[in-house]
Amino acid sequence: MIEVVLATRNAHKVKEVQRIFDATCKDIAIIDLSNWKDAPEVIEDGTTFAANALLKARTLAAHTGQTVIADDSGICVDALNGMPGIFSARWAGNHGDDKKNLQLVLDQTTDVPDTRRGAQFVCAFAVVTPDGVERVVEGVVDGEITRQPKGDDGFGYDPIFQPYGFDLTTAQMSPEQKDEISHRGQAVRNLIPVLKELFGLNQGCGGNCACQAN
Repeated sequence: MIEVVLATRNAHKVKEVQRIFDATCKDIAIIDLSNWKDAPEVIEDGTTFAANALLKARTLAAHTGQTVIADDSGICVDALNGMPGIFSARWAGNHGDDKKNLQLVLDQTTDVPDTRRGAQFVCAFAVVTPDGVERVVEGVVDGEITRQPKGDDGFGYDPIFQPYGFDLTTAQMSPEQKDEISHRGQAVRNLIPVLKELFGLNQGCGGNCACQAN
């Protein structure tokens, strides 16, 4: 079993990413930062999702001496000129206050007609090895902002994001359904071949790895 460190303390994100890996490539196990209590908080001052993901992965790879994967993700609302974007987690002022962030987006789009409520969920995933190899992949899902929250699952902006082609928000979907179409699900699946290459898994994953089909 190969272990990689996921640069987050967000329990929701750890659970989601591990679930996607379990369904895609069972030879890779995710370790969160609980094993490194002194791991530094990374100031995400990049100007893109990819830049912030790389900042986190570089910092934690240097700190842990392990291969680290890190993501930065958010929602980009057409009517808000692509915002909150990289500021999604702190849009209302306090980092990680999902309810206030979500409500602020709803308040800011109250007068936006149904035909102009398009949005994207974007996720960039970076991997950095202890010897300095760096790669970045992305996942994107298009949809629209609903007028009120719907659903109790998921986290962040899930209750107000309805992917095109569905009559459910991502907070109303089952975990498996969400993973299949989500920005993070796409990004993780795009990351799998990169990790296969880095860890020499291209010759086979012991019969347990569905990623050979990618």
